[in-house]
Amino acid sequence: MALALLAGTASLPAVAQTDPVGEARALQGQGKAEEAYQLLKPLEGARAGDPAFDYALGVAAADSNRPGEALIALQRVLAVEPGNAPARAELARVYALMGDIDTARAEFDTVVGDPTVPDPVRERFTRLIRGFDRQIAGGANEVTGFLDLEGGWDSNINAATDETSILLPAFAFLGPATLNGAATERGEPFVQLQGGVSASTPLGRQTRLFGSLLGSWRDNLESSFVDQGSIVGSAGVAHTLGNRDVISLAGQAQEFLLDGKSYRTSFGAIARYTMRLPGNAALSFSGDYFRLNYDNNPLADANRFGASVTYSGREIFAGIGAGREQTVRAPFDHLSNSFISAQAGGEFLVMEQLSVIGGIGIEHRNHDGVDPLFLAERKDTRFDASLGFRVLLTERVSLRPRLTYSRNESNLALYDYDRWTASAGLRFEF
Repeated sequence: MALALLAGTASLPAVAQTDPVGEARALQGQGKAEEAYQLLKPLEGARAGDPAFDYALGVAAADSNRPGEALIALQRVLAVEPGNAPARAELARVYALMGDIDTARAEFDTVVGDPTVPDPVRERFTRLIRGFDRQIAGGANEVTGFLDLEGGWDSNINAATDETSILLPAFAFLGPATLNGAATERGEPFVQLQGGVSASTPLGRQTRLFGSLLGSWRDNLESSFVDQGSIVGSAGVAHTLGNRDVISLAGQAQEFLLDGKSYRTSFGAIARYTMRLPGNAALSFSGDYFRLNYDNNPLADANRFGASVTYSGREIFAGIGAGREQTVRAPFDHLSNSFISAQAGGEFLVMEQLSVIGGIGIEHRNHDGVDPLFLAERKDTRFDASLGFRVLLTERVSLRPRLTYSRNESNLALYDYDRWTASAGLRFEF
């Protein structure tokens, strides 16, 4: 657009080849806005008030990310030549750069109505105005989603110990207890299907209503007792502040299935504040509350509170979190626990169609009370790591092979285990 507007300055008086204004226009045409600005700025004291000079300085300042200086220079042009359409169009662009969409739209509207503006330029301005109208209304409706089919091998489908017998202090007089097949490590092939859809719609310029629905099903091919599924639905409102930070509040409900039957239902709320950082990065602060109801074991029902801080950049992410789960009924207080966690990872582009994806995490949990079988307070530390690739097959379809490893260290032998998976999947995004 800047080049098109510069072309419109042909109606301004011609300048000598040695004139700095002409040199600045040549630099602008080569994409050297900073050099053009540095050439003209020292002359501002002597040349300010000359429409040709002020216009060239204003364009150079705008293109070198100095919107405040561009605004002053272009306003000087219009003070002398109020009908200068290219200068008014550049002024509108500067207002847009400064975030004043309403004024930008009004200025562009004035330019579009000028009969001296060439039709191709007017068409470009009309498209820009439509874009501003969408921003003023809050943007367009958005719908995105994905479908992911994955298969592979899991060395420990039931996250169980590899011990075949353990000593239970509460029954030590009976000797070591033999563990049955469901309580010992079992490896099997698996397939997993995941999918989701997210949508948002504007309620105003800075406020959007959003919602999502996610589902997954994991089938272990040789046994079903730990087949898992989940359905998660959420809906909320996000509001963008004047500094482009975002605050949101959402409600969420989840149904977790085990062996095809409802195992746990949870519902709660998540509040989040996201700060925009330079370089398309963001820092988020969130807090959440969930009520956990266990369908066949109401004594384990609990309230869960959590808080986290997360950084996300173009390639990496990192976060820390902490919280507490508190059982509602005293007999199962040994299931209450406090936890703290940390994660980091990223996706790194190797070549145009190949990325490396990796991540690590750690979580420590201290349980309350004394476990009735082991006569001790349970303490767990879990380590997780993953490494994989994303191979872009088409614009929307990718192949994702990956390896994962988990290690749960516990002072109670029944909960001490490790686990690894190797899998590959196809992912479709829309």
